[in-house]
Amino acid sequence: MTAPRRALIVVDVQQEYFDGPLQIQYPPRDDTLGNIVTAIDTATDHDVPVVLVQHQMPDGAPVFAEGTDGWQLHPEIDRRVGAAAKRVHKVYGSVFAGTDVADWLRERHIDTITIVGHMANNCDLATAVEAEGLGFAAEILSDATGAIHLANEAGTVSAQVLHDTLMVLFQSNFAAVTSTEKWIAAVDAGTASEKSNLVVSALQGRDAAAATA
Repeated sequence: MTAPRRALIVVDVQQEYFDGPLQIQYPPRDDTLGNIVTAIDTATDHDVPVVLVQHQMPDGAPVFAEGTDGWQLHPEIDRRVGAAAKRVHKVYGSVFAGTDVADWLRERHIDTITIVGHMANNCDLATAVEAEGLGFAAEILSDATGAIHLANEAGTVSAQVLHDTLMVLFQSNFAAVTSTEKWIAAVDAGTASEKSNLVVSALQGRDAAAATA
């Protein structure tokens, strides 16, 4: 089996998620930051290309307005990513939408993207979904991303329930879900992370529901 050709996609690790209204609530944001930093260091040590993504909005926007404190990358990220990394500004959820990231990856014969950063319930999800249509396999490091509490006209969900649910969703189709520790071992070994599929996940889900009925 051919070893995956990975790129690490570091999504929007910006101050808005640490000090702003979009503060990551689960897993603890300092823990996820440490794992994101570890993933970057691992990628650098193994010559895995890094794409550093930064969301930006126009002046006057409530979040991510270019040049504001919330728009800035977390300093732990900024100081670790070298000149070889591709830096991207985006205005949509997916890192592919309106950018040249897909072309940049193809030029380097990348077939697998590893997603870290924020948020699991928005930009990470949009990126993994679009990756499928573009022909890239995707991985997501569950302990190197995070979610927020949500409430609106459709209902209320806690960050932990949202995060855990999304990881099950990712693993069922859109991205192999793994931990930072296991991902490092896979990078060392040149192996792919294991992913389920929708049919197997559906059958296992049905059996789990029946067992608790």
